Amino acid sequence: MIEKDIPFSNAEYQRRLVKTRHAMEARNIDVMFCTDPSNQNWLTAYDGWSFYVHQGVLVFPDADPVWWGRNMDANGGVRTVWMEDSRVWGYADKYVQSTERHPMEDLANRLKELGLGSARIGLEMDNYYFSAKAFQVLQAELPDATLVDATALVNWQRSVKSDEEIAFMRKAAGITDKIIEGLLERVEPGVPKNEVVAEIFRDAVRGIPGAWGDYPAIMPLLPSGSEAGAPHLTWNGRPFTSGEATFFEISGVYRRYHAPCCRTLMLGKPSDDMVRAEGAIVEGLNAGIDVARAGARACDIANALAVPLERAGIERGARCGYGVGLSYPPDWGERTVSLRASDETVLQPGMTFHFMPGLWMDTWGMEITETILIKEDGPAEPLCNQPRKLLIKD
Repeated sequence: MIEKDIPFSNAEYQRRLVKTRHAMEARNIDVMFCTDPSNQNWLTAYDGWSFYVHQGVLVFPDADPVWWGRNMDANGGVRTVWMEDSRVWGYADKYVQSTERHPMEDLANRLKELGLGSARIGLEMDNYYFSAKAFQVLQAELPDATLVDATALVNWQRSVKSDEEIAFMRKAAGITDKIIEGLLERVEPGVPKNEVVAEIFRDAVRGIPGAWGDYPAIMPLLPSGSEAGAPHLTWNGRPFTSGEATFFEISGVYRRYHAPCCRTLMLGKPSDDMVRAEGAIVEGLNAGIDVARAGARACDIANALAVPLERAGIERGARCGYGVGLSYPPDWGERTVSLRASDETVLQPGMTFHFMPGLWMDTWGMEITETILIKEDGPAEPLCNQPRKLLIKD
């Protein structure tokens, strides 16, 4: 008998299935095929670094889900999913990275065996892990089926977190705090960036008492000086330099749940432009957190942030946040709600967002951000516990 370490209670997984099935019914979907690793985990607890090959979860209206993937990864399936072993299906290695056959041929045959050859099948069309070739093969192998674009159907069911999930995010936030406190101690002029990143990973994986650290969906981002005008650069071996600011975009992770937090560290005296920007960002963050209440809208947060930025003469066209929680590479966003002026999604208790008003200018960049939780009453709660300001080391 294989002993399993399932992250959540059975009642929690049944809650998730009920929500997903209701969403499927509303779209008249007979079976849902989820390839997003985050959705696979959320539905079944499957957890493995196997998403480089074709795999997924089948959700039915009246039976437990099935995890389907490569034969060797089915060994990981029976050790991580909450379902019985018979609900883990593997396909032969002859399908893997072959030019003569495709794994979707196996999946199509299994669906036909279940009498679903002419079903309405929901697919995550716009997803990192579902290729054009996969769709093409399914379409050819299931000519009588109706393939429905159900991108983000499951993602939206994940947007409101349960108490069990929020507890995991609080642990992730504790790890985030540990990472930030450690890097602030270690960053000095002359210290190579890769040395600091090595310690970031050490703190991240060691975790905190009661919460071991998992790997992040996004690698640490820490550009300095003019490079900080680019939001998604990682690290190199160049030493930190006096007179430059570096923003650190990182997240602690506990059992795939993230709580990102970004801070900017200036080595030396900041410019007048940076000081002015800091004041506007912090004012906007505080205003956005205050309006982030149940019943408000996503756009209300973005609009609250925009007022002090515009007053300071800062134009910022990008969105300022997104839903966050459980995730796998290459992104820790949930790909649902966006904090921007055009998104009128109503905020609900249990929603969690990375509220991130980053500024990426020609010669410098700044990020001061928070992961926030929408509460039953009152303003949102920031999950991390860091000073909300530009951090300066002389």
